[in-house]
Amino acid sequence: MDRRAAFGGIAAAASVVAMPGMASADGAVSKATIQRARYKFGSRITALKGSVAKGDFAAVADEKNAFILFNSGAFPGTKNKGKKSEAIAATNAIFQAIRGKDKKALQEAYAGYLKTVDMSDYEAISAEDGQGYSADYDYRVRTKQAAIWVR
Repeated sequence: MDRRAAFGGIAAAASVVAMPGMASADGAVSKATIQRARYKFGSRITALKGSVAKGDFAAVADEKNAFILFNSGAFPGTKNKGKKSEAIAATNAIFQAIRGKDKKALQEAYAGYLKTVDMSDYEAISAEDGQGYSADYDYRVRTKQAAIWVR
Protein backbone atom coordinates (compact mmCIF):
# COMPACT_ATOMS: atom_id res chain seq x y z
CA MET A 1 0.00 0.00 0.00
CA ASP A 2 1.48 3.32 -0.97
CA ARG A 3 1.22 6.55 0.96
CA ARG A 4 -1.57 8.00 -1.20
CA ALA A 5 -3.83 4.95 -0.72
CA ALA A 6 -3.15 4.92 3.03
CA PHE A 7 -4.07 8.57 3.47
CA GLY A 8 -7.13 8.10 1.25
CA GLY A 9 -8.30 5.24 3.46
CA ILE A 10 -7.68 7.26 6.62
CA ALA A 11 -9.59 10.25 5.22
CA ALA A 12 -12.53 8.07 4.20
CA ALA A 13 -12.69 6.42 7.62
CA ALA A 14 -12.45 9.78 9.39
CA SER A 15 -15.25 11.27 7.31
CA VAL A 16 -17.54 8.34 8.09
CA VAL A 17 -16.83 8.60 11.82
CA ALA A 18 -17.11 12.40 11.92
CA MET A 19 -20.25 12.60 9.80
CA PRO A 20 -23.52 12.56 11.72
CA GLY A 21 -25.96 9.77 11.00
CA MET A 22 -28.06 10.11 7.92
CA ALA A 23 -31.53 11.38 8.60
CA SER A 24 -34.13 8.89 7.50
CA ALA A 25 -37.09 10.53 5.86
CA ASP A 26 -39.72 8.19 7.24
CA GLY A 27 -41.42 10.98 9.17
CA ALA A 28 -42.40 10.91 12.77
CA VAL A 29 -45.67 9.06 13.09
CA SER A 30 -47.42 9.66 16.36
CA LYS A 31 -50.91 10.32 17.59
CA ALA A 32 -50.14 14.05 17.54
CA THR A 33 -49.06 14.08 13.89
CA ILE A 34 -52.11 12.09 12.88
CA GLN A 35 -54.39 14.49 14.78
CA ARG A 36 -52.65 17.45 13.16
CA ALA A 37 -53.17 16.03 9.67
CA ARG A 38 -56.78 15.11 10.41
CA TYR A 39 -57.55 18.62 11.64
CA LYS A 40 -55.44 20.65 9.23
CA PHE A 41 -56.69 18.96 6.07
CA GLY A 42 -59.98 17.58 7.40
CA SER A 43 -61.21 21.08 8.17
CA ARG A 44 -60.53 22.06 4.56
CA ILE A 45 -62.44 19.02 3.32
CA THR A 46 -65.45 19.57 5.58
CA ALA A 47 -65.54 23.24 4.52
CA LEU A 48 -66.49 21.95 1.05
CA LYS A 49 -69.92 20.81 2.26
CA GLY A 50 -71.68 23.86 0.80
CA SER A 51 -69.77 23.66 -2.48
CA VAL A 52 -70.66 19.99 -2.87
CA ALA A 53 -74.33 20.73 -2.16
CA LYS A 54 -74.33 23.43 -4.87
CA GLY A 55 -72.42 21.23 -7.29
CA ASP A 56 -69.42 23.58 -7.49
CA PHE A 57 -66.97 21.21 -9.16
CA ALA A 58 -64.18 23.78 -9.40
CA ALA A 59 -64.17 24.47 -5.65
CA VAL A 60 -63.85 20.77 -4.85
CA ALA A 61 -61.17 20.27 -7.51
CA ASP A 62 -59.18 23.18 -6.04
CA GLU A 63 -58.91 21.25 -2.77
CA LYS A 64 -57.52 18.09 -4.37
CA ASN A 65 -54.30 18.45 -2.36
CA ALA A 66 -56.27 18.52 0.90
CA PHE A 67 -57.70 15.08 0.06
CA ILE A 68 -54.27 13.71 -0.86
CA LEU A 69 -52.58 15.12 2.24
CA PHE A 70 -55.41 13.99 4.51
CA ASN A 71 -55.20 10.44 3.18
CA SER A 72 -51.43 10.25 3.63
CA GLY A 73 -51.31 12.02 7.01
CA ALA A 74 -54.32 10.49 8.71
CA PHE A 75 -53.47 6.92 7.69
CA PRO A 76 -49.66 6.59 7.83
CA GLY A 77 -47.60 3.43 7.86
CA THR A 78 -48.34 -0.16 7.03
CA LYS A 79 -50.81 -0.67 9.89
CA ASN A 80 -53.26 1.70 8.18
CA LYS A 81 -52.71 0.45 4.64
CA GLY A 82 -56.24 -0.94 4.26
CA LYS A 83 -57.94 2.16 5.60
CA LYS A 84 -55.72 4.38 3.45
CA SER A 85 -56.61 2.43 0.30
CA GLU A 86 -60.33 2.78 1.15
CA ALA A 87 -59.84 6.54 1.57
CA ILE A 88 -57.99 6.78 -1.73
CA ALA A 89 -60.76 4.84 -3.50
CA ALA A 90 -63.35 7.20 -2.02
CA THR A 91 -61.26 10.19 -3.14
CA ASN A 92 -61.04 8.75 -6.65
CA ALA A 93 -64.85 8.43 -6.70
CA ILE A 94 -65.15 12.14 -5.86
CA PHE A 95 -62.83 13.18 -8.67
CA GLN A 96 -64.45 10.77 -11.10
CA ALA A 97 -67.77 12.54 -10.40
CA ILE A 98 -66.06 15.89 -10.99
CA ARG A 99 -64.65 14.74 -14.33
CA GLY A 100 -68.11 13.50 -15.31
CA LYS A 101 -69.75 16.76 -14.07
CA ASP A 102 -72.31 14.65 -12.19
CA LYS A 103 -73.66 16.65 -9.23
CA LYS A 104 -75.56 13.75 -7.65
CA ALA A 105 -72.57 11.40 -7.93
CA LEU A 106 -70.37 14.09 -6.37
CA GLN A 107 -72.71 14.45 -3.40
CA GLU A 108 -72.89 10.68 -2.90
CA ALA A 109 -69.13 10.24 -3.26
CA TYR A 110 -68.42 13.11 -0.83
CA ALA A 111 -70.82 11.68 1.75
CA GLY A 112 -69.23 8.27 1.26
CA TYR A 113 -65.76 9.74 1.73
CA LEU A 114 -66.73 11.44 4.99
CA LYS A 115 -68.17 8.16 6.25
CA THR A 116 -65.17 6.11 5.09
CA VAL A 117 -62.61 8.31 6.85
CA ASP A 118 -64.82 8.93 9.91
CA MET A 119 -64.57 12.69 9.47
CA SER A 120 -65.46 15.11 12.25
CA ASP A 121 -67.15 18.37 11.34
CA TYR A 122 -64.53 20.58 13.06
CA GLU A 123 -67.07 23.16 14.14
CA ALA A 124 -65.99 26.22 16.04
CA ILE A 125 -65.77 25.84 19.80
CA SER A 126 -66.31 28.51 22.41
CA ALA A 127 -64.45 29.15 25.64
CA GLU A 128 -67.44 27.69 27.50
CA ASP A 129 -67.03 24.38 25.66
CA GLY A 130 -63.38 24.06 26.54
CA GLN A 131 -59.95 25.23 25.57
CA GLY A 132 -58.94 24.66 21.98
CA TYR A 133 -55.22 25.36 22.35
CA SER A 134 -52.70 26.38 24.95
CA ALA A 135 -49.76 27.93 23.08
CA ASP A 136 -49.07 29.86 19.90
CA TYR A 137 -47.32 26.78 18.51
CA ASP A 138 -50.51 24.74 18.38
CA TYR A 139 -51.85 23.95 14.91
CA ARG A 140 -55.32 25.23 15.89
CA VAL A 141 -54.15 28.79 16.57
CA ARG A 142 -56.00 31.35 14.42
CA THR A 143 -58.64 28.83 13.37
CA LYS A 144 -62.27 28.51 14.38
CA GLN A 145 -61.30 25.96 17.05
CA ALA A 146 -58.85 28.34 18.70
CA ALA A 147 -60.85 29.10 21.82
CA ILE A 148 -58.75 29.82 24.86
CA TRP A 149 -59.84 30.41 28.40
CA VAL A 150 -58.49 33.59 29.95
CA ARG A 151 -59.16 34.73 33.51
